[in-house]
Amino acid sequence: MTIDANQVTLFVVEDDDIDYMTIKRSFKKMKIVNPLVRAKDGQEALEQLEANMIRPPFIMLLDLQMPRLSGLDLLAKLRHSAQLKDTVVFVLTTSADERDIFDSYQHNVAGYFVKDEVGREFLEVLALLDGYWRIVHMPGEKQ
Repeated sequence: MTIDANQVTLFVVEDDDIDYMTIKRSFKKMKIVNPLVRAKDGQEALEQLEANMIRPPFIMLLDLQMPRLSGLDLLAKLRHSAQLKDTVVFVLTTSADERDIFDSYQHNVAGYFVKDEVGREFLEVLALLDGYWRIVHMPGEKQ
């Protein structure tokens, strides 16, 4: 049995309320009905994941610059966790720093987007994610 693409949750780890509201409004504008769940920092995200509050299948959209536990620190914890190491993560951040990009890909992110560069094309990023979860088999899916 494969999972309906509309059942894939977008788990947004984002501390900025305006950025989160932009994502939420864009989902509505594009008529994407997938569940949208938010954590305000990496620590909250990790706690939600470890408590099984975010059930597979899900894709994480991760900011790097956050209080308490940064996005890169969260990525390191995910990749060292037997239960969470297969988490599909896309980075959406303000950082265009080459070191952040390199470190993110070293932690096997599926893609890296810089908020300022995305700008007006943000709907295209969400369309990419929407298409991604419609055609890709997610970890935990039963065939």
